[in-house]
Amino acid sequence: MTVQVVLVHGIRTSATMWRSQVEHLEGRGIPVTAVDLPGHGTRMSEEFTLDGAFATIDDAVRAAAQKGPVLLSGHSMGGLVCIEYVGGEDRPPVAGFIAASCTAIPRGLGLATYRMLARGFDSLPDRGMWLTDRMLDRILPAETRADFGAGGYALDAQDIALRSLSVLDLLAALRRIDVPLWFVNGQYDQLRVNERLFCRVAPHAELILVPRTTHHVTVMRPQVFNAVLDLAIATVEAVETSEVVETSEAVETSEAVDASDG
Repeated sequence: MTVQVVLVHGIRTSATMWRSQVEHLEGRGIPVTAVDLPGHGTRMSEEFTLDGAFATIDDAVRAAAQKGPVLLSGHSMGGLVCIEYVGGEDRPPVAGFIAASCTAIPRGLGLATYRMLARGFDSLPDRGMWLTDRMLDRILPAETRADFGAGGYALDAQDIALRSLSVLDLLAALRRIDVPLWFVNGQYDQLRVNERLFCRVAPHAELILVPRTTHHVTVMRPQVFNAVLDLAIATVEAVETSEVVETSEAVETSEAVDASDG
């Protein structure tokens, strides 16, 4: 069965940030769904809640799982929420997981500082968008610059979303993840703060570090991230094929034993 890909965006942005990845996957004939979380993109009028975010991801994953094994990829806030989701006790039908730019525990001084900076930007004229746009113009390539903000910026949802992340028990979730897992970080990403801890705790994790790249690894180096998706898809395909072969061999062995007993 064909691997199905589900993509979850980061804070403030939307599903449009994944346009380069969607184009790449569709060009390969890989089914892909990029969701908008509550309060973001096409759902800007809704209030962001963790329950709503989990429900959005779960709906997309379970719909895709009816057609094939699911590779889930989340960026930044979306990655943090996906860690909690994939490592949930009910074991959702995810066959592989890419967690991009999200190796940080959103609690304590770090989260408080991030929220303070975000509120500071929000208090500027035009809510700081002039400064945000100048920064993005400098770091993002022309091929993805327009896509990153094409769905609008969820400024009203930002502080609510940041505050809600503090309840996530990421380390417990990581210990429960038993599918292939890739952490993908930019070399200069501020959310690398707990990178070593995450890699140590997660039993099936590999770390991919992208040189000369900031937090916006998916849009700053789209070709590199597309290659990571290709690697993950190939891995999920290999695992699924191996499981099918092992199941088939087990059935044949059982039938042979039953025939000899008869």
